[in-house]
Amino acid sequence: MATYLITGANRGIGLELVKQLKNRGESVIATCRSTSKELNALSVRVEAGIDITSGESVIKLRDSLKDTKIDVLIQNAGIAEFNSLSNLDPQSIVDQFKVNALSPLCFVQTMLNHLSKSAKIALISSRMGSIEDNSSGGSYGYRMSKVALCMAGKSLAVDLKPKDISVAILHPGLVSTRMTGFTANGIHPKESVKGLIERIDELTLDNTGTFWHSNGEILPW
Repeated sequence: MATYLITGANRGIGLELVKQLKNRGESVIATCRSTSKELNALSVRVEAGIDITSGESVIKLRDSLKDTKIDVLIQNAGIAEFNSLSNLDPQSIVDQFKVNALSPLCFVQTMLNHLSKSAKIALISSRMGSIEDNSSGGSYGYRMSKVALCMAGKSLAVDLKPKDISVAILHPGLVSTRMTGFTANGIHPKESVKGLIERIDELTLDNTGTFWHSNGEILPW
């Protein structure tokens, strides 16, 4: 049994990660700003009131862990605000950078001493963070913040490899959740999370820093 810490765990992909990992017998620490009845019903350790953009909040979480060691840290929390060129909102772009890129990096740095030997880190990014794959334009803040997250993940993979810590950068697919407006074109969170967990299970020091689709496809930068 391994210990997983998941951010943004109260709904959507995060909630499904908690479900599937608990069902296979893992120990799960679920963090979120506000909990949900669905999360509370899973009978895992819930750390509510955790805002990844708040250094004080993350330090509070770190201190509450005491001697607990994390085997897998899944950075899932994020926001999506789809800015077009004709409706550009600089503050929205800054906010997305803070939540989607800077805060996950700072979170990892704060939690380093709680990671176990040979720990794994999974960053939930998006193929919208691929420059080569961008054929539709738009979504400036989201795309730019996810590119930044991918770069942070690659640097973390290099910097943490000597510590035997591996890093995966993961695209969950187009998933039908509240973030995507429950799009009819999306896959169910169960399908996405099944693939995400498979990619995390396959993560080693040999493939650390890989940018994966949840279905196993390696994505272009």
